[in-house]
Formats: sequence, C-alpha cells, structure tokens
Amino acid sequence: MKRWLLGAVLAIGAVAAAVAIFVSPPGILSLLDALAGGGRGVSRPGTAIPFGSHGQTLDIWRPTEGGAGPRPVVIFWYGGGWVDGNRAAYAFAARAFARAGFVVVVPDYRKVPAIRFPAMLQDGAQAVQWTRDHIADFGGDPARIALSGHSAGAYTVAMLTLDRRWLAAEGVDPAIVRAAVPLCGPYDFYPWTSDRARAAFKGVANPAMTQPIHFARADAPPMLLVTGTADTTVRPRNALRLAAALRALHAPVAVRNYPDQTHEAIVMALSLPFRARSPVLSDAVAFLHDMLPAQGSASPRNGAHERSAAQ
Repeated sequence: MKRWLLGAVLAIGAVAAAVAIFVSPPGILSLLDALAGGGRGVSRPGTAIPFGSHGQTLDIWRPTEGGAGPRPVVIFWYGGGWVDGNRAAYAFAARAFARAGFVVVVPDYRKVPAIRFPAMLQDGAQAVQWTRDHIADFGGDPARIALSGHSAGAYTVAMLTLDRRWLAAEGVDPAIVRAAVPLCGPYDFYPWTSDRARAAFKGVANPAMTQPIHFARADAPPMLLVTGTADTTVRPRNALRLAAALRALHAPVAVRNYPDQTHEAIVMALSLPFRARSPVLSDAVAFLHDMLPAQGSASPRNGAHERSAAQ
C-alpha cells in the first residue's frame, strides 16, 4: 500500500510539473509549435542532462538526419526576468534552430530570489563549459559555438560574449564564442527601473560592471542584435546603443529592428505558427551560417558579415 501511495504521489508530481510547463505562455507556444509540425526532422537526444556545480540541467536538440560532419552549435538561453522560465517550455526555439541544421543546447539556470547577479552568468558559463566538453558526443562541433537567447537570456548572451571574466573563470577560452544573436536583451539599462532588475542586481557595488555596453570591445565576436520597434519591455535603444558602441570600436555588429514587433512577438517568431510575422529566424540562421562556416569555407569575418552589418 505504501509503495502504491508513493507511486501515486510521484505520478501526480510529474503531471503537475508537466502542467506547469504547458500552461505558461512559452509552454503553450511549444505545444502549438509541435502540433503545427515544428518538431518534424528534429530529435531531442538529451533531456535534463546535469551540468555545472548547482544542480543545473540542459536539453539537447538536433536534426534527425546526419550531416556530412559535425554541425554548428547554438546555446539558447530563455528569458523570464531572471525569475521565471524553464528549458522545456522553450522547445519551440530549440526545434527552430535544430531544423535549420544546428545542434542546440537549452540550459536552465538559477533564478531570483534564490540568487542574484552574477549567479546567472556563472550558470551560463558552466553551460558553455559543458558544451565545449560534451557536444561532440551529440554531433556538434565545439569549434563552432554561437550563443543566442531572449530577454534575460539575451543578457546572459551579451555578457558572456563581451565580458571575458565569466568564461575564463570556468576555464573556458572566451574565444570559443564565434558569434552571438541576442534577442530583445537589456544591454544599457542602469539605473534599473523594473522591480525584477532591482531584485536581480541588488547589492552590486559597481553597477557599470553589470552592463554589457561597458564591455564593448574591438575584438568582440560578430553579433546580430535583434529587437522590435514596439518593444516596451526592453526598449530598442538597448540594442541601438550597444551597436553604436561596438561600431565606434570597429567591432563586427549588425542590428535588426523589426517594425511593429513587440518583446514577445520577436521570440514567438521562432515558432512555426508565428514565423511569417517577421523574419527573425531566417535572418538569425543566415547570420549564423555566415559566421560559423564549415572547415575550409570562407572566414566568418568576411564580406558577408560586412554586408549584413550595413543593412
């Protein structure tokens, strides 16, 4: 009887966890994406794989068909104001990049109020470390790693791309990041105006050290900064100011500021049901393929990027 009761409790817990994922807006979007066929041609060979030093887990997605060699890699961090979100609810984003030919890593990370800055960056750096060490087992190329993410996840992308400290602290060469496509991220947002930002960065001695724009550098990896003119959650000025700072240093950067697209619409455009609303996915994929050429192809810092940056 006790064994039966334990089994029932575990089953109820599993159902409750699944419901919690799918009743969230991203979870519902992932369900709609799956029903629309977004999962065709992709598989998830790794689920809840442990990494890091604080019980973090990650998922792996990849194309079903094998390629001619190791595939380029995208690590994608979801948003949620450093408070909400989970990797399973963002299956739609992982499937989108996997269908485009990438091996995709979607890591979880610790949330506020249990943590504050810089824990989210430490978790992100440990996800990159795991990817470097293990992605070849899933058909990915550790020499062609790009970072992407939305909102708070885009913040992690920008900081790991520009501020060398976090990867170096985990024994990872910061040059491992070959390109970055952050979506609707906060890059120049001090003084903090939202309760979530104030909670996430509470107690920081030097706020400048939390701002991606502070770490703009001439030798930064190529970045495609994506935003929308109707984003009132993270204003487009974040992307525009960071792009201006990078361009002033002659660093490779491009911007896509999609007309009439909101904060949510930008990430929704990765899903199959909403993909026609704006070319977020196709632009990101084209940029990443330019920046992550197969061995023997043209340099990622070639004229293709210069044309992209000029648009």
